[in-house]
Amino acid sequence: MKLAKSLFTILMISLWAEASALDLTTAELNVPADGKTLCTAQLQEAIDRISAQGGGRLTFTPGSYLSGGLMLRSGVELYLEKDATLLGSTDPRHYALPSGVKAPDNPDKVTTYALIAASGVHQVKLGGQGTIDGQGLQLALTIDSLHHTGELIDPIYNVRRMRPNTRPSLFFFYQCQQVRVDSLHLRNSAGWGLSFECCEDLTLSGLDVLNRAYWNNDGIDVTDCRRVLIQDCKINAADDGICLKSDYADRCNYDVEIARCDIRSSASAVKFGTASWGGFRRIHVHDIKVSDTFRSAIAIESVDGGVIDSVLVERIEAQNTGNAIFLRLGQRNGDRKGVLRNVTIRNQKCQVPFGRPDEAYDLRGPEVDFFHNPFPSSICGIPGNSIENVVIENVDISYPGRATKGMAYMPLWRLDDVLERVEKYPEFSMFGELPSWGFYVRHVKGITFRRVQLSLRDTDFRPAFVFDDVTDLTMEMVYPADDLFTKE
Repeated sequence: MKLAKSLFTILMISLWAEASALDLTTAELNVPADGKTLCTAQLQEAIDRISAQGGGRLTFTPGSYLSGGLMLRSGVELYLEKDATLLGSTDPRHYALPSGVKAPDNPDKVTTYALIAASGVHQVKLGGQGTIDGQGLQLALTIDSLHHTGELIDPIYNVRRMRPNTRPSLFFFYQCQQVRVDSLHLRNSAGWGLSFECCEDLTLSGLDVLNRAYWNNDGIDVTDCRRVLIQDCKINAADDGICLKSDYADRCNYDVEIARCDIRSSASAVKFGTASWGGFRRIHVHDIKVSDTFRSAIAIESVDGGVIDSVLVERIEAQNTGNAIFLRLGQRNGDRKGVLRNVTIRNQKCQVPFGRPDEAYDLRGPEVDFFHNPFPSSICGIPGNSIENVVIENVDISYPGRATKGMAYMPLWRLDDVLERVEKYPEFSMFGELPSWGFYVRHVKGITFRRVQLSLRDTDFRPAFVFDDVTDLTMEMVYPADDLFTKE
C-alpha cells in the first residue's frame, strides 16, 4: 500500500511538472530579430521567468538575436529553430562572470566570461538546428583596442603575443548537473568554445563546432567533470579540439567517454592537460577521425601532480597529423609528483606529413623555433618518476622520412644529451631533436608494443625505436622489429 501511494505521488508530481512547464518563444515576446538591437534584458527576463515557473523552454524562432552574456537557470531549455541565430555582442562590457566560481589551484587559469553562462544549476538543455555565433574576432579586437586606449584594462594582457587574455567563451558552465547540449551549430568564440567546469552528468551530442576566429580557440574543454559523454560531434578549432583539463587538486575528470567525433585542429585533436592538478580517471576515447591537425592526434599529459589512470583510446584514424601519440609525465609545479599509468592505445592508424598539416589555417600553432628532423611519437616520464603500464596495440603509423644529419643530428652515443625538461610545458617537440623516427620511449616501467607497424615514405638514418631507462618491455609482431635501440 505504501509503495502504491509513493508511486502515485511521484506520478502526480511528474504530471504537475509537465502541466506547469512554461514554454515561450521569441516571436510572442516580441524580441527583436534584426541582429542589431541588443536584447539581453528581454532574453534574460524570459529565462528567469521560465525557471521561476518550474522549468520549460525558450524557443528562438528564425531571425538573428544580438545579446550580451546570458545566465542560464535551472530547468530551462534554450531551443534554436533552424535559421535562428544568437549573436554575441562585440562589446566586452556586456559580459559578466557567473557568481560563486571557486578559485582553482591552477594559478594560470584565465577568468572565464561567456555568452551563455551557468553556475550551480541543474536540468538544463540547449538544442535545435540553429546557430550560436560569438562574433569572436570583432569582440577580441574590441577588447584589444579598449585595453590600449586605457578604457578597459586587461590585467593579464599577453604582451609578448600582443593579445588580450580576458575574452569571453561561447559557454561557461560551473558546478552544474544534468546538462545536455544537442545538434547546434556553434561558431566564433573570442576564446574557448564550450567550457564546462566541475559539472556532473554532462552530454554533448551532434554538435557542429567551428572555432577559428582568434587565438586559444579550443573546441570543447571539460575541467574536473564527472560522467561526461561527448558523441557524434564535428569540431574544427584553431587550438585543441577536445581538451580535458584539471584545475583543482581535490577533483578530477572521472568517467568520461568521447565517441565518434570528427576533429581538425591547429593544436592537438584530443588532449589531456595541460592543466593537470587533480587528474583524469576512467576515460574512454574511441572512433575518432582526425585530419589537418598540427600537433598530436592523442596527447595525454600529467605535469601538475595529477593522477592519470585507466585510459582506453581505440579506433583512431588520423590523416595529415603532426604526431600520432604523445604521453608525458612531468613536474612543473614544485614538489607535486604526478602519476601516469594503465593506458591502452589500440587500433590507431596515422599518417604524419613532412610539412605543416595546418597550413590552411589563418591562425596556426606556434612554429617550432629550431632545426629538426620529423619527430617520432614520444612516451616519456622523468628521472625517478616513470610512466607505468602502457599498451600500444594494432597501431599503424606512416612517417615521412627525409631526415638528414645536416638538418639535425642526435647520435645514439649522445643519448644522455636529450634534455629532460622536467618543468617545461609539455609538447611532442619539447625535447628538441630526437634520435628515433618512430617511437622515443624514456623512463617507463612496463610497456607492450603488440602488432605495431611503422613505415617510412622516404629514408631516415635513425632507428625506428629508442628505449632509454625502460623496464618490462614487450615487443610482439612489431615491424620493423630489427630497427631499435635499447639503453637501460
